[in-house]
Amino acid sequence: MRMPRNRAGTAVVGGGLVLTLAAFAYPAMLGMQNTAGGQDRVVVDTVYGPLTEADRDFVVKVRAAGLWEHPLGMLAMQRGQTPEMKEAGEHLVAGHALLDQTCRRIALELGITLPNQASPQQQQFVATVQASNDREFGSTAVNIMRVTHGQIFPTIAKIRASTKNTLVRQLADQANDTVLDHMTVLEKTGLVNQEQVTAQQTAPPGLPSDQLTPPPAQRGAPVTVLNIPDGVDPDTAAPPLPSPAAGG
Repeated sequence: MRMPRNRAGTAVVGGGLVLTLAAFAYPAMLGMQNTAGGQDRVVVDTVYGPLTEADRDFVVKVRAAGLWEHPLGMLAMQRGQTPEMKEAGEHLVAGHALLDQTCRRIALELGITLPNQASPQQQQFVATVQASNDREFGSTAVNIMRVTHGQIFPTIAKIRASTKNTLVRQLADQANDTVLDHMTVLEKTGLVNQEQVTAQQTAPPGLPSDQLTPPPAQRGAPVTVLNIPDGVDPDTAAPPLPSPAAGG
């Protein structure tokens, strides 16, 4: 089932902090470098297969990615100065809205609590792009997102190859298609500094865990929904896959 094409309900994080591109060579989602022991521990057995720490973290990370990349996509649609930049914005918005739909659905099935805000690091990404002037906007936004998409791509493959949970496997399939699509449209803008991006996405510096972790959702707070705004075709993104049968 596709999401209703109503207006996006997410707020763009403001701020005037401007960082160099080198400062963005961090994981796009939460604590991707934190792969120490315990990630294979089974949290709970479900009708869809065992859910591990890594599986649960992956669902949260995909959700958190949408909480900052969806607003950046909206900014690209509004401030992009070329058709390619506006197209990239539409793909980001549609792709993350559909991923968010899947995250919220499977979180209910698997008992996973999702954040309603991106991590401080991710909020800083949005604030930096928002604070850039019109001349710098496209290059700043594109290179931040190309670095982070390049970093998450191998992680998606690892989860897809290792998870025994059919719902998490479904999300990994969808995320793989979405991230590949986003890297492609970002590169089509002609603004990617490929040499610098490659160096940064393969050698990210570390950050304190509190900068990589989104604040927990307040008890009883409504779940933030990432919607597809009017005028954006959901078919610009890979559609959600059908729900697998329990134990499939």
